[in-house]
Amino acid sequence: MKIMPVNEFETQLIQVLESVKQGEEIIISHGDKKEKIAVIIPYKEYQEKNIIKLGLLAKKGSYKIMDDFKMTSEELLGI
Repeated sequence: MKIMPVNEFETQLIQVLESVKQGEEIIISHGDKKEKIAVIIPYKEYQEKNIIKLGLLAKKGSYKIMDDFKMTSEELLGI
């Protein structure tokens, strides 16, 4: 995982996106203290990390939250 400051990220955006496309994760830092503010990861990893498993019913059941439901899935599950 590579750490880079915001200004370096801005100037090397195309190269950074190519690295991410190849599977690299990039941490963006900001300021004199190099505070870590964001992580850029390949979309495939993001998708895999956001799959909600149903515990004992994993691979045996599923759920779908309708678009007009007023609660996010995180609120529903108490995350």
